[in-house]
Formats: sequence, C-alpha cells, structure tokens
Amino acid sequence: MVIDAHTHVFPEEVRRDPDARGRRDPAFRLVYVEKGARMTGAEDMLRAMDDAGVGRAVLCSFPWRDLALARDSNDYVLECLGRWPSRFIGFCCVSPAWGERGLREARRCLDGGMRGLGELHPEPQGFRPEDTSALRPLVHLAREADVPIMLHVNEPVGHHYAGKGSITPQAVYPLIRAFPQVDWILSHWGGGLLFYELMPEVAEACRRVYYDSAASPFLYLPRIYVMAVRLVGPQRILFGTDFPLMGYRRALEDLEKAGLDEESKRAVMGGNLERLLRL
Repeated sequence: MVIDAHTHVFPEEVRRDPDARGRRDPAFRLVYVEKGARMTGAEDMLRAMDDAGVGRAVLCSFPWRDLALARDSNDYVLECLGRWPSRFIGFCCVSPAWGERGLREARRCLDGGMRGLGELHPEPQGFRPEDTSALRPLVHLAREADVPIMLHVNEPVGHHYAGKGSITPQAVYPLIRAFPQVDWILSHWGGGLLFYELMPEVAEACRRVYYDSAASPFLYLPRIYVMAVRLVGPQRILFGTDFPLMGYRRALEDLEKAGLDEESKRAVMGGNLERLLRL
C-alpha cells in the first residue's frame, strides 16, 4: 500500500474565505492569500488518491500561530478520521508556545485517534527549536503516547520560496540531541540533515529520525532517494508529497525515476510508516 506521510487539508470555511484566516495569521496569509497556494478538502484528496493508487495519507492542517484556529483545523481532521478511518491518519496541529493549553489540545487530539504531532514549524508558530524547556512537555507527551513529532526543516542553501526560513539542520540538530527518546519526522528531507549522518556522532543522535520527501521535486533531483537510502538505509525514509502543493502524479513519477530496488521502494512508499505508526 502506498501511504503519503505528509499532506495538508483545510475545512470548507477556510477554503471558502482564506482572507479571514489570513488577517489572523501572517504565515497563512503569505502562503495561501498572497502566493495563492492551493488548498484541498478530504473529498478532493480522496479522489486524487484513488486516481494515483494511494491507499492512505497522513493529514496535517497548518502550523497555526493561534490556538483557536488550530482547534478548528484539528476538529476537521478528527472529522475526516471518523468518516474515512481506513484512508486517513491524523496528526495534531500544536505549538509549544501554547504551554498547558497546547498540551490539553494535543491530548484531546490523541485521545480522538490522531497518531502524531505536527507539522510543527517554529517560525510561524512563534517558538525557538533551541528552547528545549518549552518543547519538553510536548516531547514527554509524545513519548508517553508513543507517537512521532513532525517538524518542518528547510535547506540552508539554494533557491528561495514562500515558507523557506531559518529552520535548518543547524537549528534542529540540538533539539534532536536533547530528546533522543522520541521519534522525529523531519519534513523535506530534514533540510539535508541526512547528509551529515556520514558523521558518526550525527548518525548516533539521529537513530530515531525519519526523513520525509515532501515537495521533493521542487527541491532535489530524483536520485535523492537512492542517495538517502545509501546514507541512512531504507528504513527511515518516508514518501510524502505536501499535497496539494505537490500533485501525486509528479511525486510518484519522481520516485519511479530514482531507481530504488523493489525492497527499498516498498519500505519508503508505506512499509516504514506502517511500522512507525503501528498501523
């Protein structure tokens, strides 16, 4: 089964009137109002998944800065899980900047059936990855619930795009080292952190780090898959699209062009996430 480890969905009211949310969240305004990035709901995503032969998908919302906006989106993800439990896997939008209120929201989502926290994004959500004291309660909750944390990371070099910022491998590596007891999913190939796993101490610190390929065709050549498998092994690579930013046809064609062996391909395209989330 092909499982998409990284997608984004929005409730109908957000899709219908993005300006209203944009007035309350600058990062959302930049990406979805000023840049006009696509948004999708669950029904449209299911049609795209069926057309592409994708069996299941992880649903994230948006790294909202405002807890009330996040709660609305989390409610929508929970609704999707209730309607299509065999197709969707939910991750909870939460921020360590919300303190105890954020912990209550995370517990509510996990109690409702979500299987992870994220996608956390320090810049738009107003926290610093090096502030381990703020992150510690969420990390402890993730460890207690045995769920991963998905964290946005971007590469420190190359072309600029909306949403690219300073959350690079250098910014998140101290966080990974501070909390080795929890599973991390680093989005967008971890901004290239996997290349540094050629350093023994980095490889040791990243034993529970998974790298997803969200938006990969916008960032790297297809051979990134083969290089990643050579660097960290096939067991910690997750196929992700960032749908609807990246359509399924292009993402799957990119993976096919990479030339992975069949065993590695099965692991990357779903087997690893099944094992990680105990699906």
